[in-house]
Amino acid sequence: MTTSFGLLTDLNEHPGLPTFGVTNPATGKELVRLTDHDAQSAARFADSSFKAFQSWRHTTAFARSQLLRRWFERMLAGIDELAQAISAEMGKPIQEARGEVMYAAGFAEWYAEEAKRLNGETFASQHRHKRLHTLRQPVGPVYAVTPWNFPAAMITRKVAPALAAGCTVIVKPAEQSPVTAVLLERYWREVGGPEGTFQVITSNRPAQVSAVFFADSRIRKLTFTGSTEVGVHLYQQSAKTLKRVSLELGGHAPFIVFADADIQRAAEEIVQCKFRNAGQTCVCTNRIYVHRSIMAPLLDALSTKVVALKLGDPALADTQIGPLVDRHGLNKVVEHVEDAVSKGASIVVGGQRQSGLYFQPTILRDVAPGMRIMEEETFGPVAPIIPFDDEDEVIAAANDTPFGLAAYVWTRDLETVHRLSEQLDYGIIGINDGTPSTPQAPFGGMKASGIGREGGHWGIEEYLDTKFVSVGLAQR
Repeated sequence: MTTSFGLLTDLNEHPGLPTFGVTNPATGKELVRLTDHDAQSAARFADSSFKAFQSWRHTTAFARSQLLRRWFERMLAGIDELAQAISAEMGKPIQEARGEVMYAAGFAEWYAEEAKRLNGETFASQHRHKRLHTLRQPVGPVYAVTPWNFPAAMITRKVAPALAAGCTVIVKPAEQSPVTAVLLERYWREVGGPEGTFQVITSNRPAQVSAVFFADSRIRKLTFTGSTEVGVHLYQQSAKTLKRVSLELGGHAPFIVFADADIQRAAEEIVQCKFRNAGQTCVCTNRIYVHRSIMAPLLDALSTKVVALKLGDPALADTQIGPLVDRHGLNKVVEHVEDAVSKGASIVVGGQRQSGLYFQPTILRDVAPGMRIMEEETFGPVAPIIPFDDEDEVIAAANDTPFGLAAYVWTRDLETVHRLSEQLDYGIIGINDGTPSTPQAPFGGMKASGIGREGGHWGIEEYLDTKFVSVGLAQR
Protein backbone atom coordinates (compact mmCIF):
# COMPACT_ATOMS: atom_id res chain seq x y z
CA MET A 1 0.00 0.00 0.00
CA THR A 2 1.15 3.57 -0.59
CA THR A 3 1.18 6.02 2.27
CA SER A 4 0.03 9.61 2.12
CA PHE A 5 3.63 10.84 2.13
CA GLY A 6 4.27 9.08 -1.12
CA LEU A 7 7.58 7.26 -0.67
CA LEU A 8 6.75 4.04 1.17
CA THR A 9 5.08 0.98 -0.30
CA ASP A 10 4.11 -2.46 0.97
CA LEU A 11 4.98 -1.75 4.58
CA ASN A 12 2.70 -4.48 5.87
CA GLU A 13 4.73 -7.61 5.18
CA HIS A 14 2.33 -10.01 6.92
CA PRO A 15 -0.89 -9.97 4.86
CA GLY A 16 -3.78 -11.82 6.40
CA LEU A 17 -2.92 -10.88 9.98
CA PRO A 18 -4.80 -8.14 11.91
CA THR A 19 -3.60 -4.58 11.40
CA PHE A 20 -3.64 -1.26 13.23
CA GLY A 21 -3.48 2.27 11.87
CA VAL A 22 -0.68 4.83 12.21
CA THR A 23 -1.97 8.41 12.29
CA ASN A 24 -0.29 11.66 11.21
CA PRO A 25 -0.64 13.99 14.25
CA ALA A 26 -0.46 17.07 12.03
CA THR A 27 -3.50 16.09 9.95
CA GLY A 28 -5.29 13.45 12.01
CA LYS A 29 -5.36 11.21 8.93
CA GLU A 30 -4.29 7.59 8.80
CA LEU A 31 -0.95 7.08 7.07
CA VAL A 32 -0.72 3.32 6.81
CA ARG A 33 -1.81 0.11 8.47
CA LEU A 34 0.75 -2.27 9.95
CA THR A 35 0.56 -5.79 11.30
CA ASP A 36 -0.84 -6.01 14.82
CA HIS A 37 1.25 -8.91 16.09
CA ASP A 38 0.10 -11.00 19.06
CA ALA A 39 1.65 -13.43 21.55
CA GLN A 40 1.89 -16.23 18.99
CA SER A 41 3.77 -13.94 16.62
CA ALA A 42 6.08 -12.89 19.45
CA ALA A 43 6.98 -16.52 20.14
CA ARG A 44 7.96 -16.95 16.49
CA PHE A 45 10.10 -13.81 16.65
CA ALA A 46 11.85 -15.17 19.74
CA ASP A 47 12.52 -18.49 18.02
CA SER A 48 13.97 -16.72 14.98
CA SER A 49 16.16 -14.45 17.12
CA PHE A 50 17.55 -17.35 19.14
CA LYS A 51 18.24 -19.41 16.01
CA ALA A 52 20.00 -16.49 14.31
CA PHE A 53 22.09 -15.85 17.42
CA GLN A 54 23.70 -19.30 17.15
CA SER A 55 25.43 -18.26 13.93
CA TRP A 56 25.61 -14.44 14.29
CA ARG A 57 27.61 -14.72 17.53
CA HIS A 58 30.33 -16.58 15.61
CA THR A 59 30.64 -14.14 12.71
CA THR A 60 33.90 -12.24 12.74
CA ALA A 61 34.07 -8.73 14.11
CA PHE A 62 35.16 -7.56 10.67
CA ALA A 63 32.12 -9.11 8.99
CA ARG A 64 29.78 -7.44 11.49
CA SER A 65 31.64 -4.17 11.02
CA GLN A 66 31.25 -4.25 7.25
CA LEU A 67 27.51 -4.90 7.49
CA LEU A 68 27.03 -2.04 9.94
CA ARG A 69 28.97 0.25 7.65
CA ARG A 70 26.71 -0.70 4.74
CA TRP A 71 23.65 -0.09 6.96
CA PHE A 72 25.02 3.38 7.77
CA GLU A 73 25.47 4.14 4.07
CA ARG A 74 21.95 2.88 3.29
CA MET A 75 20.51 5.26 5.89
CA LEU A 76 22.33 8.18 4.29
CA ALA A 77 20.97 7.16 0.89
CA GLY A 78 17.48 6.95 2.40
CA ILE A 79 17.61 10.19 4.38
CA ASP A 80 14.63 11.74 2.57
CA GLU A 81 12.47 8.63 2.97
CA LEU A 82 13.35 8.26 6.66
CA ALA A 83 12.90 11.96 7.42
CA GLN A 84 9.49 12.05 5.76
CA ALA A 85 8.44 8.96 7.70
CA ILE A 86 9.57 10.49 11.01
CA SER A 87 7.85 13.78 10.28
CA ALA A 88 4.62 12.17 9.11
CA GLU A 89 4.20 9.62 11.88
CA MET A 90 5.11 11.75 14.92
CA GLY A 91 5.04 15.37 13.78
CA LYS A 92 8.72 16.34 13.93
CA PRO A 93 9.58 19.28 11.61
CA ILE A 94 11.17 17.91 8.45
CA GLN A 95 14.51 19.69 8.86
CA GLU A 96 14.76 18.41 12.41
CA ALA A 97 13.82 14.93 11.19
CA ARG A 98 16.70 15.03 8.70
CA GLY A 99 18.99 15.91 11.60
CA GLU A 100 17.69 12.90 13.51
CA VAL A 101 18.47 10.60 10.59
CA MET A 102 22.07 11.82 10.56
CA TYR A 103 22.30 11.31 14.33
CA ALA A 104 20.76 7.84 14.02
CA ALA A 105 23.12 6.86 11.20
CA GLY A 106 26.03 8.01 13.36
CA PHE A 107 25.45 5.11 15.75
CA ALA A 108 25.77 2.59 12.92
CA GLU A 109 28.95 4.30 11.77
CA TRP A 110 30.44 4.41 15.29
CA TYR A 111 29.64 0.82 16.19
CA ALA A 112 30.91 -0.43 12.84
CA GLU A 113 34.29 0.62 14.22
CA GLU A 114 33.68 -0.46 17.82
CA ALA A 115 32.88 -3.99 16.62
CA LYS A 116 36.60 -4.40 15.87
CA ARG A 117 37.70 -3.17 19.31
CA LEU A 118 36.11 -5.80 21.55
CA ASN A 119 39.40 -6.89 23.04
CA GLY A 120 39.91 -9.23 25.96
CA GLU A 121 42.72 -8.80 28.45
CA THR A 122 45.62 -10.83 29.74
CA PHE A 123 46.84 -10.28 33.26
CA ALA A 124 49.45 -11.59 35.62
CA SER A 125 49.12 -14.67 37.79
CA GLN A 126 50.78 -15.31 41.12
CA HIS A 127 51.48 -18.86 39.89
CA ARG A 128 54.22 -19.53 37.32
CA HIS A 129 52.25 -22.31 35.66
CA LYS A 130 49.01 -20.34 35.09
CA ARG A 131 48.03 -18.01 32.25
CA LEU A 132 45.04 -15.74 32.85
CA HIS A 133 42.92 -13.87 30.36
CA THR A 134 39.37 -12.68 29.64
CA LEU A 135 37.03 -13.04 26.67
CA ARG A 136 34.22 -10.61 25.85
CA GLN A 137 31.22 -12.32 24.31
CA PRO A 138 27.65 -11.28 23.38
CA VAL A 139 25.03 -11.61 26.13
CA GLY A 140 22.48 -13.16 23.75
CA PRO A 141 19.22 -12.19 22.03
CA VAL A 142 17.97 -8.72 22.99
CA TYR A 143 14.48 -7.27 23.36
CA ALA A 144 14.42 -3.51 22.71
CA VAL A 145 11.43 -1.28 23.44
CA THR A 146 11.69 2.17 21.88
CA PRO A 147 9.71 5.43 22.25
CA TRP A 148 7.89 7.50 19.67
CA ASN A 149 9.85 10.76 19.94
CA PHE A 150 13.02 9.60 18.14
CA PRO A 151 11.77 6.83 15.82
CA ALA A 152 15.18 6.34 14.18
CA ALA A 153 17.82 7.34 16.74
CA MET A 154 16.37 5.39 19.66
CA ILE A 155 16.52 2.26 17.50
CA THR A 156 20.03 2.63 16.11
CA ARG A 157 21.39 3.64 19.53
CA LYS A 158 20.33 0.18 20.77
CA VAL A 159 20.49 -2.02 17.68
CA ALA A 160 23.89 -0.92 16.35
CA PRO A 161 25.90 -1.78 19.50
CA ALA A 162 23.94 -5.00 20.00
CA LEU A 163 24.66 -6.19 16.45
CA ALA A 164 28.28 -5.06 16.73
CA ALA A 165 28.66 -7.15 19.90
CA GLY A 166 27.23 -10.25 18.19
CA CYS A 167 23.74 -10.11 19.70
CA THR A 168 20.50 -10.47 17.76
CA VAL A 169 17.73 -7.92 18.39
CA ILE A 170 13.94 -7.76 18.41
CA VAL A 171 12.61 -4.18 18.45
CA LYS A 172 9.11 -3.25 19.61
CA PRO A 173 8.65 0.36 18.44
CA ALA A 174 6.04 2.65 19.93
CA GLU A 175 2.57 2.25 18.45
CA GLN A 176 2.55 5.94 17.43
CA SER A 177 5.70 5.71 15.28
CA PRO A 178 6.55 2.22 13.97
CA VAL A 179 7.02 3.15 10.30
CA THR A 180 10.62 4.32 10.67
CA ALA A 181 11.51 1.12 12.52
CA VAL A 182 10.10 -1.00 9.69
CA LEU A 183 12.19 0.96 7.19
CA LEU A 184 15.38 0.53 9.23
CA GLU A 185 14.81 -3.22 9.40
CA ARG A 186 14.23 -3.28 5.65
CA TYR A 187 17.47 -1.36 5.05
CA TRP A 188 19.38 -3.89 7.21
CA ARG A 189 18.07 -6.77 5.11
CA GLU A 190 18.82 -4.89 1.88
CA VAL A 191 22.52 -4.58 2.76
CA GLY A 192 22.80 -8.27 3.63
CA GLY A 193 21.81 -8.44 7.28
CA PRO A 194 21.16 -12.15 8.01
CA GLU A 195 17.62 -13.38 8.64
CA GLY A 196 16.57 -13.02 12.27
CA THR A 197 19.44 -10.79 13.39
CA PHE A 198 17.35 -7.59 13.50
CA GLN A 199 13.56 -7.90 13.61
CA VAL A 200 10.83 -5.32 14.19
CA ILE A 201 7.59 -6.50 15.77
CA THR A 202 4.77 -4.00 15.30
CA SER A 203 1.81 -4.27 17.65
CA ASN A 204 -0.99 -2.27 19.20
CA ARG A 205 -1.03 -4.62 22.22
CA PRO A 206 2.43 -4.12 23.70
CA ALA A 207 1.77 -5.80 27.06
CA GLN A 208 0.70 -9.06 25.43
CA VAL A 209 3.67 -9.12 23.07
CA SER A 210 6.22 -8.08 25.70
CA ALA A 211 5.07 -10.73 28.16
CA VAL A 212 6.30 -13.43 25.78
CA PHE A 213 9.81 -12.02 25.68
CA PHE A 214 9.98 -11.43 29.42
CA ALA A 215 8.97 -15.04 30.10
CA ASP A 216 11.47 -16.45 27.59
CA SER A 217 14.79 -17.19 29.28
CA ARG A 218 16.51 -17.28 25.86
CA ILE A 219 16.02 -13.50 25.60
CA ARG A 220 18.95 -12.38 27.71
CA LYS A 221 18.65 -8.60 27.73
CA LEU A 222 16.07 -5.82 27.87
CA THR A 223 16.88 -2.33 26.67
CA PHE A 224 14.12 0.26 27.11
CA THR A 225 13.66 3.99 26.62
CA GLY A 226 10.51 5.57 28.01
CA SER A 227 8.84 6.74 31.19
CA THR A 228 10.13 5.87 34.64
CA GLU A 229 6.80 4.28 35.58
CA VAL A 230 6.88 1.86 32.65
CA GLY A 231 10.61 1.28 33.12
CA VAL A 232 10.11 0.15 36.71
CA HIS A 233 7.40 -2.27 35.58
CA LEU A 234 9.62 -3.76 32.87
CA TYR A 235 12.53 -3.99 35.31
CA GLN A 236 10.36 -6.09 37.61
CA GLN A 237 9.28 -8.36 34.76
CA SER A 238 12.87 -8.84 33.63
CA ALA A 239 13.86 -10.08 37.08
CA LYS A 240 11.92 -13.33 36.60
CA THR A 241 14.51 -14.55 34.09
CA LEU A 242 17.40 -12.41 35.39
CA LYS A 243 17.85 -10.50 32.16
CA ARG A 244 20.51 -7.87 31.75
CA VAL A 245 18.76 -4.49 31.78
CA SER A 246 19.43 -1.03 30.35
CA LEU A 247 16.85 1.64 31.15
CA GLU A 248 16.85 5.20 29.79
CA LEU A 249 13.95 6.83 31.61
CA GLY A 250 12.35 10.19 32.34
CA GLY A 251 14.04 13.49 33.01
CA HIS A 252 13.35 16.89 34.53
CA ALA A 253 16.32 18.87 33.29
CA PRO A 254 17.34 22.15 34.92
CA PHE A 255 19.00 24.90 32.86
CA ILE A 256 20.94 27.28 35.12
CA VAL A 257 21.91 30.70 33.78
CA PHE A 258 24.43 32.61 35.89
CA ALA A 259 24.87 36.37 36.06
CA ASP A 260 27.95 36.40 33.80
CA ALA A 261 26.09 34.80 30.88
CA ASP A 262 26.14 36.11 27.35
CA ILE A 263 22.41 36.89 27.26
CA GLN A 264 21.82 36.34 23.55
CA ARG A 265 23.82 33.12 23.35
CA ALA A 266 22.20 31.75 26.51
CA ALA A 267 18.75 32.52 25.12
CA GLU A 268 19.60 30.77 21.86
CA GLU A 269 20.80 27.63 23.68
CA ILE A 270 17.65 27.61 25.83
CA VAL A 271 15.47 27.77 22.72
CA GLN A 272 17.34 24.90 21.08
CA CYS A 273 17.27 22.84 24.26
CA LYS A 274 13.63 23.48 25.19
CA PHE A 275 11.74 23.75 21.91
CA ARG A 276 13.24 21.16 19.58
CA ASN A 277 10.69 18.49 18.75
CA ALA A 278 8.09 20.76 20.39
CA GLY A 279 9.69 20.02 23.76
CA GLN A 280 9.11 16.28 23.38
CA THR A 281 12.53 14.92 24.33
CA CYS A 282 13.68 13.46 27.63
CA VAL A 283 16.64 15.87 27.75
CA CYS A 284 14.66 19.04 27.02
CA THR A 285 15.01 21.49 29.88
CA ASN A 286 11.94 21.51 32.11
CA ARG A 287 13.11 24.18 34.60
CA ILE A 288 15.08 27.31 33.70
CA TYR A 289 16.79 28.96 36.67
CA VAL A 290 17.96 32.52 35.92
CA HIS A 291 20.04 34.70 38.23
CA ARG A 292 17.81 37.48 39.46
CA SER A 293 20.21 40.20 38.29
CA ILE A 294 19.74 39.25 34.62
CA MET A 295 16.12 38.13 34.72
CA ALA A 296 14.74 41.11 32.75
CA PRO A 297 17.19 41.09 29.82
CA LEU A 298 17.15 37.28 29.59
CA LEU A 299 13.35 37.23 29.47
CA ASP A 300 13.35 39.91 26.78
CA ALA A 301 15.86 38.02 24.62
CA LEU A 302 14.13 34.70 25.13
CA SER A 303 10.68 36.13 24.41
CA THR A 304 11.87 37.64 21.13
CA LYS A 305 13.27 34.30 19.99
CA VAL A 306 10.26 32.25 21.10
CA VAL A 307 7.72 34.54 19.44
CA ALA A 308 9.66 34.15 16.19
CA LEU A 309 9.39 30.34 16.19
CA LYS A 310 7.16 29.18 13.36
CA LEU A 311 4.38 26.80 14.36
CA GLY A 312 2.92 24.78 11.53
CA ASP A 313 2.91 21.83 9.15
CA PRO A 314 5.97 19.69 9.98
CA ALA A 315 6.33 18.71 6.33
CA LEU A 316 7.28 22.32 5.42
CA ALA A 317 10.96 23.23 5.45
CA ASP A 318 10.52 26.45 7.47
CA THR A 319 8.40 24.94 10.27
CA GLN A 320 10.14 24.92 13.65
CA ILE A 321 7.37 23.70 15.97
CA GLY A 322 5.11 20.83 14.96
CA PRO A 323 2.16 19.22 16.73
CA LEU A 324 2.19 17.22 19.94
CA VAL A 325 2.21 13.51 19.20
CA ASP A 326 -1.32 12.75 20.45
CA ARG A 327 -4.26 14.04 22.48
CA HIS A 328 -2.86 12.74 25.75
CA GLY A 329 0.37 14.68 25.22
CA LEU A 330 -1.50 17.88 24.37
CA ASN A 331 -3.78 17.57 27.39
CA LYS A 332 -0.80 17.21 29.72
CA VAL A 333 0.75 20.42 28.39
CA VAL A 334 -2.54 22.30 28.78
CA GLU A 335 -2.97 20.99 32.33
CA HIS A 336 0.56 22.02 33.34
CA VAL A 337 0.07 25.56 32.07
CA GLU A 338 -3.37 25.92 33.65
CA ASP A 339 -2.10 24.55 36.97
CA ALA A 340 0.88 26.93 37.01
CA VAL A 341 -1.26 29.99 36.19
CA SER A 342 -3.83 29.05 38.83
CA LYS A 343 -1.02 28.96 41.42
CA GLY A 344 0.49 32.34 40.56
CA ALA A 345 2.56 31.92 37.40
CA SER A 346 2.06 34.35 34.53
CA ILE A 347 2.29 33.80 30.78
CA VAL A 348 4.97 35.89 29.06
CA VAL A 349 4.35 34.63 25.53
CA GLY A 350 2.15 31.89 24.05
CA GLY A 351 0.09 29.79 26.43
CA GLN A 352 -2.72 28.83 24.08
CA ARG A 353 -3.67 25.56 22.43
CA GLN A 354 -4.30 25.81 18.71
CA SER A 355 -6.42 23.70 16.40
CA GLY A 356 -5.61 20.03 16.20
CA LEU A 357 -2.68 18.91 18.38
CA TYR A 358 -0.78 22.20 18.33
CA PHE A 359 0.24 24.31 21.33
CA GLN A 360 1.93 27.70 21.12
CA PRO A 361 5.58 27.86 22.25
CA THR A 362 5.22 29.33 25.71
CA ILE A 363 7.23 31.09 28.43
CA LEU A 364 5.98 31.17 32.02
CA ARG A 365 7.41 33.38 34.77
CA ASP A 366 6.82 33.48 38.53
CA VAL A 367 6.99 29.69 38.55
CA ALA A 368 7.49 28.16 42.00
CA PRO A 369 7.70 24.80 43.80
CA GLY A 370 4.34 23.09 44.24
CA MET A 371 3.31 23.58 40.63
CA ARG A 372 2.96 20.39 38.55
CA ILE A 373 5.37 21.72 35.96
CA MET A 374 8.08 21.75 38.65
CA GLU A 375 7.48 18.11 39.55
CA GLU A 376 6.43 16.33 36.35
CA GLU A 377 8.01 16.13 32.91
CA THR A 378 5.88 18.37 30.68
CA PHE A 379 7.02 16.99 27.31
CA GLY A 380 5.78 20.05 25.49
CA PRO A 381 6.80 23.55 24.29
CA VAL A 382 6.58 25.33 27.66
CA ALA A 383 9.56 27.06 29.31
CA PRO A 384 9.11 27.88 33.01
CA ILE A 385 11.45 30.57 34.39
CA ILE A 386 12.53 30.59 38.05
CA PRO A 387 14.80 33.24 39.63
CA PHE A 388 17.69 32.39 41.95
CA ASP A 389 20.16 34.40 44.01
CA ASP A 390 23.16 32.23 44.86
CA GLU A 391 24.95 29.09 43.74
CA ASP A 392 24.21 26.85 46.70
CA GLU A 393 20.53 27.67 46.46
CA VAL A 394 20.26 26.77 42.78
CA ILE A 395 22.27 23.55 43.11
CA ALA A 396 19.93 22.39 45.87
CA ALA A 397 16.88 23.31 43.79
CA ALA A 398 18.22 21.63 40.65
CA ASN A 399 18.93 18.41 42.54
CA ASP A 400 15.57 18.40 44.32
CA THR A 401 13.95 15.85 42.00
CA PRO A 402 13.88 12.07 41.69
CA PHE A 403 15.28 12.42 38.16
CA GLY A 404 18.85 12.81 37.02
CA LEU A 405 19.19 12.58 33.24
CA ALA A 406 20.45 15.93 31.89
CA ALA A 407 21.30 19.34 33.29
CA TYR A 408 22.57 22.53 31.65
CA VAL A 409 24.66 25.42 32.93
CA TRP A 410 25.49 28.74 31.33
CA THR A 411 28.51 30.57 32.76
CA ARG A 412 31.88 31.91 31.67
CA ASP A 413 33.52 31.23 35.03
CA LEU A 414 35.80 28.17 35.02
CA GLU A 415 35.50 27.53 38.75
CA THR A 416 31.71 27.53 38.51
CA VAL A 417 31.93 25.05 35.61
CA HIS A 418 33.88 22.54 37.69
CA ARG A 419 31.80 22.95 40.85
CA LEU A 420 28.50 22.53 39.03
CA SER A 421 29.74 19.62 36.91
CA GLU A 422 30.66 17.76 40.10
CA GLN A 423 27.70 18.73 42.28
CA LEU A 424 24.74 18.35 39.90
CA ASP A 425 23.30 14.83 40.19
CA TYR A 426 22.81 14.21 36.48
CA GLY A 427 24.30 11.78 33.97
CA ILE A 428 24.70 14.43 31.24
CA ILE A 429 25.92 18.00 31.87
CA GLY A 430 25.83 20.60 29.10
CA ILE A 431 28.07 23.61 29.83
CA ASN A 432 27.11 26.48 27.53
CA ASP A 433 25.68 23.72 25.33
CA GLY A 434 21.97 22.94 25.12
CA THR A 435 22.34 19.98 22.75
CA PRO A 436 25.31 17.85 23.91
CA SER A 437 24.23 14.39 22.70
CA THR A 438 26.50 12.65 20.17
CA PRO A 439 26.99 8.97 19.21
CA GLN A 440 30.49 8.66 20.68
CA ALA A 441 29.51 9.96 24.14
CA PRO A 442 27.73 8.14 26.99
CA PHE A 443 23.99 8.84 27.28
CA GLY A 444 22.09 7.92 30.42
CA GLY A 445 20.97 9.10 33.81
CA MET A 446 21.18 8.76 37.57
CA LYS A 447 18.52 8.08 40.21
CA ALA A 448 15.07 7.52 38.65
CA SER A 449 16.36 8.38 35.17
CA GLY A 450 17.71 4.94 34.50
CA ILE A 451 20.39 2.28 34.54
CA GLY A 452 23.31 1.89 32.15
CA ARG A 453 24.64 4.01 29.31
CA GLU A 454 24.13 4.17 25.56
CA GLY A 455 26.64 5.58 23.07
CA GLY A 456 30.42 5.40 22.82
CA HIS A 457 32.32 2.39 24.09
CA TRP A 458 30.05 2.43 27.15
CA GLY A 459 27.08 1.50 24.97
CA ILE A 460 28.52 -1.69 23.54
CA GLU A 461 29.62 -2.92 26.98
CA GLU A 462 25.94 -3.24 27.89
CA TYR A 463 25.69 -6.12 25.37
CA LEU A 464 28.81 -8.03 26.42
CA ASP A 465 29.60 -10.64 29.04
CA THR A 466 33.12 -10.99 30.40
CA LYS A 467 34.43 -14.55 30.66
CA PHE A 468 37.52 -15.32 32.76
CA VAL A 469 39.81 -18.08 31.44
CA SER A 470 42.54 -19.62 33.59
CA VAL A 471 44.94 -21.99 31.80
CA GLY A 472 47.07 -24.30 33.89
CA LEU A 473 50.31 -25.43 32.24
CA ALA A 474 52.31 -28.49 33.14
CA GLN A 475 54.71 -27.56 35.92
CA ARG A 476 58.43 -27.96 35.25
